[in-house]
Amino acid sequence: MTNRKLALIKQLVKIPSPSGNTTQVIQFVENYFNELGVTTKRSRKGGLIATLPGKNNDEHRMLTAHVDTLGAMVKEIKANGRLKLDLIGGFRYNAIEGEYCQIETATGEVFTGTILMRQTSVHVYKDAGTAERNQDNMEVRLDAKVSSEKDIRALGIEVGDFVSFDPRVQVTDNGFIKSRHLDDKASVAILMEAVRQVVEENTVLPYTTHFLISNNEEIGYGGNSNITPETVEYLAVDMGAMGDGQSTDEYTVSICVKDASGPYHYGLRKHLVALAEANQIGYKLDIYPYYGSDASAAIRSGHDIIHGLIGPGIDSSHAYERTHIDSLEQTEALVKEYLKSDLISY
Repeated sequence: MTNRKLALIKQLVKIPSPSGNTTQVIQFVENYFNELGVTTKRSRKGGLIATLPGKNNDEHRMLTAHVDTLGAMVKEIKANGRLKLDLIGGFRYNAIEGEYCQIETATGEVFTGTILMRQTSVHVYKDAGTAERNQDNMEVRLDAKVSSEKDIRALGIEVGDFVSFDPRVQVTDNGFIKSRHLDDKASVAILMEAVRQVVEENTVLPYTTHFLISNNEEIGYGGNSNITPETVEYLAVDMGAMGDGQSTDEYTVSICVKDASGPYHYGLRKHLVALAEANQIGYKLDIYPYYGSDASAAIRSGHDIIHGLIGPGIDSSHAYERTHIDSLEQTEALVKEYLKSDLISY
């Protein structure tokens, strides 16, 4: 089970999917569900909904995780034969300095490159270490013989082409997973595995349950639609943010009590805690001060639902991230217990 989940994560993070260009990864997940015989449909926004029927079809649940990632677009083709970027998602330029990347043209051709400061060489630039890491100073060095704007355009590269980052995924012998885009492809793998287990074990869930694989979470609106009127509870499975003052770690499941959108549903939070304690699942309660989820997006869009947020603890979010297999296992265990549990009273 663990090896299968890790293999899924490796496959997912290697599929380029910056917000706005997620067709390939959505197709991958759709194929996975269809091979299990699970009913799926696409939203007009390009997301995917998989549905498992339950004993009660009058009240539904929805769980969500997102496959879209941080990325960039070509902002400008520079006269020196390099590219200026415009970022997709909430991260800083210093998080991608020195990173390998790929540029996908509108015709589907792919070129590789490296994201660097214009003032990288210490032998040339006195301010190589102190210059601000921003849009004006950072650029993409293409792996192509180009030295002008004309050279780049001759390759077919244009403003608006999507740029994705090399995930550099590694799994250590002692159980750490290091990669970009663990936010939120680690959680997508957890939901995919949870669906597989329900199907293979012929489990009948207490309520019809939808699994939304959203594709615009990083830009704020991935999970705010395609929620059935019967949906009572909506649980986002996304990363737990780590850092100074946070209780979340890489070995337990993080249960979010509040983020930038405000508190999550108190009753659902207590229900998740009770499930964790009853089943010896390691968990931490936490507040993420600069964070929003698909669940909070759904609330903001006016859906009358009970909303919650859990996920594996991820270190260095929106940079080169890391978690541990223990956190993935604890998160998956809580998801499985939640799927079997009763709805909370409201």
